[in-house]
Amino acid sequence: MPFTFTILAVPDVILVEPKVFGDERGFFLESYKKTDFVSAGIDVEFVQDNHSLSQKGVVRGLHYQLPPKAQGKLVRVIKGAILDVAVDIRKDSPTFKQWIAEELSEDNNKMLYIPSGFAHGFLTLTDEVHLLYKCTDEYSADHDAGIRWNDPELNISWGISDPIVSEKDKKLPLFKDAKVF
Repeated sequence: MPFTFTILAVPDVILVEPKVFGDERGFFLESYKKTDFVSAGIDVEFVQDNHSLSQKGVVRGLHYQLPPKAQGKLVRVIKGAILDVAVDIRKDSPTFKQWIAEELSEDNNKMLYIPSGFAHGFLTLTDEVHLLYKCTDEYSADHDAGIRWNDPELNISWGISDPIVSEKDKKLPLFKDAKVF
């Protein structure tokens, strides 16, 4: 199997490490293979791919979509590095309000699978970050939701006090006022 799948502290979020085949020419890796993902318990259909570019010190998120258009995501950095964050927003979950953070980079080739029912955000750690992510549902403005990145109730350790944040993300509600699953 060209992947290692690691269950994290919030068990439904899975760290995916592809096997990298490298030599003097460069490297090759499989970034997704349905049969391997299904064998690891990630039995979803991805229907949309997104690509974002951000400069250093940017926080994007915490974003999610509400049912029936909730999205799972497979997040991968192809240039640069990020601190990737997922927050469990499923009211009936034993890990409700818990968050995990993983560094994803072009050097470590790690990916993070974040199922629906989680808010997602990231902090860029390098001058230029290209992030790719596969989604299990298409974007829907009518179902778009989010939580403010620096919500004191969640107390996420971003490691930055004054990031670059979009006007939209600055206006996101606090967790206590957000719509959750």
